[in-house]
Order: sequence, then structure tokens, then C-alpha cells
Amino acid sequence: MPIKVLVTRDFDHMSAVAADIAKEAIRRAHGRRKEAVLGLATGNSPTGLYKLLAKAANAGEFDSRRVRSFNLDEYIGLPGDNAQARALHPESYAFFMIREFFGLLRAPFAESCLPYGALIEQDRFEAEMKRHPGDWKLEGGGAGKSVVIKDSPDSDYLAWMRTDVLNAYENKIRSHGGVDLQVIGSGGKGHVAFHESGIPFRGSRVLVVRLDDDTVRNAVADGHFAAEKGCPRYALSMGAELVYEARQVLFLASGERKRVPVARSLLEDASPEVPISYGQVYAERGGDLVYVVDEVAGADLLQSVSALASRNVVLEDLRG
Repeated sequence: MPIKVLVTRDFDHMSAVAADIAKEAIRRAHGRRKEAVLGLATGNSPTGLYKLLAKAANAGEFDSRRVRSFNLDEYIGLPGDNAQARALHPESYAFFMIREFFGLLRAPFAESCLPYGALIEQDRFEAEMKRHPGDWKLEGGGAGKSVVIKDSPDSDYLAWMRTDVLNAYENKIRSHGGVDLQVIGSGGKGHVAFHESGIPFRGSRVLVVRLDDDTVRNAVADGHFAAEKGCPRYALSMGAELVYEARQVLFLASGERKRVPVARSLLEDASPEVPISYGQVYAERGGDLVYVVDEVAGADLLQSVSALASRNVVLEDLRG
């Protein structure tokens, strides 16, 4: 199926176009079954979309009680004495979703799920890896690495993580019929969620990711954490393979920082160096992929219409 690229004027226009696509996907899902299943991202890109979706639900345009959601990622190692404290930490993605979306709904979703990162005690996880070095390996060609736990680890804690944290999240998505619409954005290197640059595509289901040191330093520099000591060193994340199993994927990008990864994801061949480029594989297999970008993020695409067409990408300029 061709990849569709919609170029909009600015963030607000991008959000409005994306909201129309999302509402149609929800209605379409409700026509097939009892609930629509959404895959949701954090970050700045989808915040305008979320506000418009909440407004539409509150106005009765769709029944939010018939929506179930699964988020892409969550930190491991947030400050807090227990899982509840970690989940409610102001830098947790659970807290972000409550502030930016869930808390705006008059009628809550049937269920809102995030990866179970708050359950994992970072200190114990690191201690178990040190005690059982044969139970895991690192994968990835970049600074961020995937921590792959083997099928039958000797460590009971690592076995619990693999079965009750990683596999359980994927199994829960599957038990609800899979994701109807997956909303994603991109980091500056083209990563999707915490599937960071260089992590292989193959086997990228629910990942444990050891964060790049630069990611940690930037989180402190940006004011999210007071010091590196209190910053998470790991995260749970849906990997590219799992992300792009949704019936439809809606990619959002706004601003100069996204311009290069957006262009590389469509104008170069698919590569783990730019994880969002896996969308090309998804589209080749019949997946429904829509890019909604503002004119800054899409600047290189606007100058490459012929090249995009040769790669089965259709660009529509909505700037008016």
C-alpha cells in the first residue's frame, strides 16, 4: 500500500488533520467490534491531537467508554519507594498521559494501559544482571541498547520480567484484538518510542532499553530531573516490529529537529539506524501508514515529490 504524506501549515493544523484521521479510525473500529484499540505515544507531537480527541469525545462524536489504549513506553527507575509512587512521578509517562489526555475525558476509556516499567526496581534489576551475566545480552549498534533476556534465565527476577512484564504486555494487546490505530512520533535520530537508533528490527517486541548516556544528561539539562543520580537508566518500549502491527499507523512530526529523520525514513532504505523507516516494510506488507507533518518537518519531502513517488509515497500538500 502506498505511504501517504500530508503536509500541513503548522502544529495546530497538523493536530487537526490528525484528529480527523483518528476519529475516523475509531468510528471504523466501532463498526467492526465493541471497542476501538488505540496505541498512544508521549512527547510534544501528539499533545494537540489528544486535546482535540478529548474535546470530540466530550462532545459525543465517539464513545470514549468503548476505547481501550496501550502506550508505547514507560521509564524504569523513576524515583519512588514503590510502584505506585513511581507511576505517579511527574516525569512518568503515566502522569503525562493523565495530564495531556486521560484527565481531559469526561467519560474514561474502558482501560488505559502502559508498559509495566513502574513495577521494576532498577537497583534490583542491575544487581540481577551483574549476578547472572549469562541470562542476558545487549543488542544495538548505537549508544542506546536493548537488554535481551534469554528464554529461560537462571535469575527468578529476570524470568519474572520476561514473562510477567515484557511478554504479558504484548499478550494483553493481542488478547484485545491488536491495535486499530497506532499514534507515533519520532526523536531526533528517528527512533520510535525507546526503540533507539541501531537496535535491530528483528524480534523487537516489548524491549528493555538501556538509555544512551546523552539521553540521561539531556533529561537533566532540560530540567526533567534534578541530577543524573535520580534519572532513569532504563525504559520499557514497544519495538518497531510490534508498533507496526497496527491496522493503521499515524505518524506525526513538527519542527526543524524532525526534518532530517522524517526525510531519511522515506527517502532512504529501511534501516535500524532510523527506526521509523520500518514503516516502509510495514507499507510493503500492506500496512496503512499516514504521515502528518508540518511544513518545517516536511521541508525536504516537499522538494522530493518525484523521488517519493518512485518509492511508492504519495505526498499531498494541505497548506492551502
